[in-house]
Amino acid sequence: MNRKKNHRFIYGPVSSWRIGRSLGVDIISTRNKVCTFNCLYCQLGRNPSVKALKKIFVPVERIIDELKSIPRPGIDYITFSGMGEPALAANLKEAIVKIKKLDIAPVAVLTNASLMRLKSTRQALSAADFVICKLDAYSQETLENINKPYRGFKFQDLIASILKFRRQYKGRFGLQIMFIAQNKDACGRFNELIRKIRPDEVQVNTPLRPCAVKPLSRKEILKIKKALSGLKKVKLLCVYGGKRKKASAISPADTIKRRGTV
Repeated sequence: MNRKKNHRFIYGPVSSWRIGRSLGVDIISTRNKVCTFNCLYCQLGRNPSVKALKKIFVPVERIIDELKSIPRPGIDYITFSGMGEPALAANLKEAIVKIKKLDIAPVAVLTNASLMRLKSTRQALSAADFVICKLDAYSQETLENINKPYRGFKFQDLIASILKFRRQYKGRFGLQIMFIAQNKDACGRFNELIRKIRPDEVQVNTPLRPCAVKPLSRKEILKIKKALSGLKKVKLLCVYGGKRKKASAISPADTIKRRGTV
C-alpha cells in the first residue's frame, strides 16, 4: 500500500477476529469522538457531549479519493467505524453505495443501533453487506449503566428498532455483545433477546483494547459462549478464539487513534 500519502478518512487494514482483514472508513473523522453512547469500555475515552443529531462530517468524494489512491488491498471488508457512531453521518448511505461501486470489498457497518428508529438510518444500513449491531444491555438499567445513551433513549425502543431492521434487512446481520462485570451473569436474558432478534451470528466480546474497564478472563468468556451455544441457526464467534489474518496498517498512528491498537 502507499504509505507516503496522508490518509485522513481511511485506516488499517487491521486483523479483525470478527471479519478478517478490515480496512476502516471513518465517516465522522473528528478530533474527539462523536457518539450517541458513552460506553464504559470505549477505547476512545469519554464523550464530552452525547448527541443524536445527524449531519455531514466528511464529503463522500474525499473518502472515495483516498480509497482510489491506494493499490487494491487484500482485504475482506471495508468497515465503517472510527471516531463515533457512523449512523450520525447524514451521507452514510451515499458513502456505502459509492464505495460498493469501487468493487474493492464488501462493506460492513458497526453500529450501536441507537438511530435505527429512523427510516433514513435503516435505509442507509440496508445498503451494506454486513451490519454488526451492538447489544450490551438487557434492560433500561443496564443500558444506562454500560452504554450511557443520549438523554431520553429507551431500551424498549432499541429492541423494537433492531427487530424492525432485522425483518427488512437482506444482508448478513450480527450482534456484538461486549461482556464486562455488569452483564456477565445475564446469559439467560441475552438468550431471550437473541432468539427474538434471530441474527446470523453473535460475537462474544470483552474489551481487550486499552480502556477504562477490565476485560473478562478467557475462562469467563468461554463459559459465556457455552451458555449461548444452544441457539439454533446462530453462528457464535468469540474474541478469545479463532485465527487472525495478518494485516499491515497504512498508518499505525491513525489506526491507534481510532481503534486503540493496531
